[in-house]
Amino acid sequence: MLYYLFEFLEREYQLPGAGLFEFISFRAAAAIILSLLISTIYGKKIINYLRKKQIGESVRELGLEGQSQKAGTPTMGGVIIILATLIPVLLFAKLDNVYIELLIATTIWMGVIGFVDDYIKTFKKDKEGLKGRFKVIGQIGIGIIVGVTLYMHPEVTVKEELKAPAGVQVENVQVDASERLNKEYTAEEKSTKTTIPFVKNNEFDYSELLAWTGENYRDYAWLLFIPIVIFIITAVSNGANLTDGIDGLAAGSSAIIALTLGIFAWVSGNIIFSDYLNIMYIPRVGEITIFISAFVGALVGFLWYNTYPAQVFMGDTGSLTIGGIIAVIAIAVRKELLIPVLCGIFLAENLSVVMQVSWFKYTKKKFGEGRRIFLMSPLHHHYQKKGYHESKIVTRFWIVGIILAVLSIVTLKLR
Repeated sequence: MLYYLFEFLEREYQLPGAGLFEFISFRAAAAIILSLLISTIYGKKIINYLRKKQIGESVRELGLEGQSQKAGTPTMGGVIIILATLIPVLLFAKLDNVYIELLIATTIWMGVIGFVDDYIKTFKKDKEGLKGRFKVIGQIGIGIIVGVTLYMHPEVTVKEELKAPAGVQVENVQVDASERLNKEYTAEEKSTKTTIPFVKNNEFDYSELLAWTGENYRDYAWLLFIPIVIFIITAVSNGANLTDGIDGLAAGSSAIIALTLGIFAWVSGNIIFSDYLNIMYIPRVGEITIFISAFVGALVGFLWYNTYPAQVFMGDTGSLTIGGIIAVIAIAVRKELLIPVLCGIFLAENLSVVMQVSWFKYTKKKFGEGRRIFLMSPLHHHYQKKGYHESKIVTRFWIVGIILAVLSIVTLKLR
């Protein structure tokens, strides 16, 4: 909202300094500062309110060290993350940007699903919370909304540099920024293209997988694109949910992932940077940087109270929302195929559960007794069972997350 106010003041009254709001970098900086202030200052007030209402965590006995001390710790702290993200976005972002609208919708949608789950656990005293099928239905619902919007909306486009015809030699010369801006690009066009990491000529169009259906195969690309979007949102949100098991792990890991995606959004939405890095230029996607800045600030501010020993847990209100946001950003900047690397922590947590359950069921059917691969799943509980302190596990997972983030950024040039 402030963006439009200062745009008006600049246009009508040439107010000194009002033009700063035109710059994404300025608005991103303002968003991260405000989100940090909201999550740290008002976060304490929210925690006190949750404690007053006795909205505490009911911990299942899993035989983990220090587990009993966590009983009664306020949960639903994901509300802090949601508010500290949305308020700066509403103030500093262009609210008519389709990507911002999608991310706001995703935040609210997934937040409501998580809130209902936490409400059932806390007030209905049902430790299972919202039935799994209803969570999946909710995830599929937002997946359909995101997929259809990205596929159909006229402002979700890409622009590509016009290449010289085959056989024409082009000199390899250095050009400055102004010359890059004068390069010829195709008109904005709808596309289901994405990027594949670690390969040369790394653009890939989902519609090509349907080329066997005939000449009009591109008209049916939505049959493939939308289910892929649904799968990614469901998988990443569940991965974040499983990662939220010990103090600071989900919030810290997500902040690292989101910051990396912010870099991708920044360069993909800037015609000069995208040309220099020889990556896909996506008009209007740079505005996501404002949302990501607020999101990272909210996560870091939340860590003020969530690091060991945690004063508040995010609950499913936070973890499902975090996963949904990360998935939508990755899809919007067309880096969703990089998720197995960038979100490697989430993937490992997901796989540890799938492997553990599958092996247990298989061995029980074959030998009459269920056997385990890990001492306990998700993976972070395995290390707890081995005697590692929570803080050490979280710090080492963060280090791995940073390594994966650096490797993901390197893919901009490593092909």
